[in-house]
Amino acid sequence: MSAQIPIAVRDRVSDRAAKTLDIVAKFVDEECIPADTVFEAQVGVGDARWQAHPKILEDLKQKARSLGLWNMFLPKGHYKESPGFTNLEYGLMAEWLGKSRVASEAVNCAAPDTGNMEVLAKYGNEAQKAEWLKPLMDGVIRSAFLMTEPQVASSDARNIELKMVRDGDHYVLNGSKWWSSGAGDPRCKIYIVMGKSDPNNKDPYRQQSVIIVPSDTKGITIHRMLSVYGYDDAPHGHGHITFHNVRVPATNLVLGEGRGFEIIQGRLGPGRIHHAMRTIGAAERALEWMLMRINDPTKTPFGKQLREHGVILEWVAKSRLEIDAARLVVLNAAIKMDEQGPKAALKEIAQAKVLVPQTALTVIDRAVQSFGGAGVSQDTPLANMWAQIRTLRLADGPDEVHLQQMGRNENRRGKEVAAKIAAQKAKAEELLKKYSVTRSEIGSNIKR
Repeated sequence: MSAQIPIAVRDRVSDRAAKTLDIVAKFVDEECIPADTVFEAQVGVGDARWQAHPKILEDLKQKARSLGLWNMFLPKGHYKESPGFTNLEYGLMAEWLGKSRVASEAVNCAAPDTGNMEVLAKYGNEAQKAEWLKPLMDGVIRSAFLMTEPQVASSDARNIELKMVRDGDHYVLNGSKWWSSGAGDPRCKIYIVMGKSDPNNKDPYRQQSVIIVPSDTKGITIHRMLSVYGYDDAPHGHGHITFHNVRVPATNLVLGEGRGFEIIQGRLGPGRIHHAMRTIGAAERALEWMLMRINDPTKTPFGKQLREHGVILEWVAKSRLEIDAARLVVLNAAIKMDEQGPKAALKEIAQAKVLVPQTALTVIDRAVQSFGGAGVSQDTPLANMWAQIRTLRLADGPDEVHLQQMGRNENRRGKEVAAKIAAQKAKAEELLKKYSVTRSEIGSNIKR
């Protein structure tokens, strides 16, 4: 809530955003988290889950809209469709959304729709916005993002193979995609697809294009839904999909041929920071569950409450430190995006993308450990939280890719810092001569 906004960023948060943050916090705590259990029950069991659309979700969406909580993610100053909040302000709100399974969708700020809406808002033409962006922003339909492919190392997007061949006023698509998150939802009406439209282009970053594909187009086959550590996330799902001679109108091409990398980088940057924002909230909720457990008077191993044992309070303290530090990294990236745009904030976004999931996983693991067997069961949200957040070390690029790039960029300072240190050493030698002392006298007066 607004009273907990870090002092380092408080003066960057408008009064309107602070008031909205309080509304979000109350909505999540009092409405969404209790609704999570009902959502799971209404999804049901068996194959029918893939056709489920829990009524409680629509009720929450109506309430959210009545509270003015809708599409907060589109940043002020970057999109004409923005509700007027900065990335920083939305980041503080998204933290609360990350505490609940249904909260993000209830306010129409759920992935992958947020990234897809940003693509359409930033790069789409007016016809594409009217046909696809508007119903997405109204929460009437959902979407999926199709980039990763099973047969190649998709962490290097240059490897993408799905063929996009121009044939008159259409493109014909052939290939396979997987981890197509959102494709299982019966309300998913469009796929944002990245494919290779110009494989012979000498510039490997101009070979790819992005196209909007209606999900009911002939030739599309959903083969299966992939599971995440056993969770299939129905009805949302993560599809393994093939395209066989799928004909898509050329008017569905986004921005133009060969602009795929540009679009994807524009999409993934904000997407990475949104994931990090929500993950801070998940870490906070895990800490809340751990605090409940260690103070439970019915749990007294060896005659003591858990808080009285060994390293338990140290776990709590470390978790508090780590969450607060990670939050500042996220908010710093959000500020950089607000002031200079996502492209200028690539380093800061990468820092948040790598640090925050690792931090959250550590905190969740401590909470699991405090619960013992219950921690890995369905009786707490912890096991599912861990599974979902573990995927973030892979989603939007594996940690190692970001770390390699960060390390490469940091290492470019090598010559500069070597020259600086050499100059400092030379200056030290001059000062030794000036003051008539030698290195042998350094430390000679230390008592032994």
